[in-house]
Amino acid sequence: MINDLLVLLKSRTSLVQIETSEEARVMDLILQVLPDVLQPVYRWSVTRGLTRVDVEQAEFGVRNQEPELALLHAMKNSEPSIYLLLDFHPYLKDPANVRRIREIALRHNCAPHTIILVSPELKLPPDLAGHVIPLEMELPDDDTLDKMVREEAFGWSQRHDGRKVKVNRKSLDLLIRNLKGLTLEDARRLARNAIYADGAITDSDIEPVMNAKFKLLNRGGVLSYEYELVDFDDIAGLTRLKAWLTERRKVFSGEADEFGLDPPKGMLLLGVQGCGKSLAAKAVAAGFGVPLIRMDFGSLYNKFHGETERNLRESLKSAEVMAPCVLWMDEIEKGISVSDSDSGTSKRILGTLLTWMAERESRVFMVATANDIESLPPELVRKGRFDEIFFVDLPKTEVRRRIFEIHLKKRGQNIENIELDKLVAIMKKYPEMII
Repeated sequence: MINDLLVLLKSRTSLVQIETSEEARVMDLILQVLPDVLQPVYRWSVTRGLTRVDVEQAEFGVRNQEPELALLHAMKNSEPSIYLLLDFHPYLKDPANVRRIREIALRHNCAPHTIILVSPELKLPPDLAGHVIPLEMELPDDDTLDKMVREEAFGWSQRHDGRKVKVNRKSLDLLIRNLKGLTLEDARRLARNAIYADGAITDSDIEPVMNAKFKLLNRGGVLSYEYELVDFDDIAGLTRLKAWLTERRKVFSGEADEFGLDPPKGMLLLGVQGCGKSLAAKAVAAGFGVPLIRMDFGSLYNKFHGETERNLRESLKSAEVMAPCVLWMDEIEKGISVSDSDSGTSKRILGTLLTWMAERESRVFMVATANDIESLPPELVRKGRFDEIFFVDLPKTEVRRRIFEIHLKKRGQNIENIELDKLVAIMKKYPEMII
């Protein structure tokens, strides 16, 4: 990102938009490129007014807290400068402020200022859309996260009479891998919690970090983290499914990357209600040794136009950040069954999902379950969308026997004293009913 920022500032771009809550990181990036730009830098906020940040001027901001005064300063300033406007979006509802920004952009040949708008969420009025260039904040890479963790470890050491944080390289690498996808501020908070809990970085810190990371990424409440997974040994039947997944476990984990194999993308489970589709999804995550994330299609839908698709995009992006993981879309037909009564929302949801399924590169294994194949749109079930489609039927005789054995052993019963043949015969037309 620093190179993109440098190019925009050197080319004297008139208006830059950055949607982020990491104001300090934006400021740090600007100060890093300042020696190559050599322009005055002003920062405005409603609490501190307009201040010069490349030199010290303590009293400057007191007289410029009103947003229009900051813009007037830019309009009168003939020296090319950078203006960093923090949380300016509420003041863009004022047509006068919008016009002032436009005039600054239109006078770019005379006084080539660069206005940088920084807010967690920023929707510009159409009048400014033609002048602005959006700049996306990149998430911290491995080196940045490694440096940050070491800074936090040094801070802990300073507070504890020079004692060193206990850490090994494997645990540190695992922590950094699980902090990826978060902002630097959020990652720092989670790393600090892990270190300050016991003065060490161990494998036991990873699960709390993953849980906290998931909560940070799932502010919309569409996804849920499934804690209780199931081993395939606790599921009767599904032998072909088990064999198929066993063959692909190493490929998904990355252990077979040297052979150039593409990781499996996902599967669709169709069948009768109560026959074990949900348990199979939980067993996939346990077998792959990765977290299981469940998507609630009911929470996706929003009455405002476009918000439902945005919820889906953000949820899929959050799932990618949690990779490697299993994304479980339960009863998928209820979310994407196309009808004429939803103003095209289901079609847009389907289009967004299909695009993600085709283009994603992260190790997110999708498990979709459905009870009614007739409700699924043909575009979803055509060859190539899923790696494989499995049908989960009512259990046969040997499978029913295995189900009884599993549950009776769980309850401490001696199956030698139980007439399993009679029970198996009685339950012929029942689904698995596994709890």
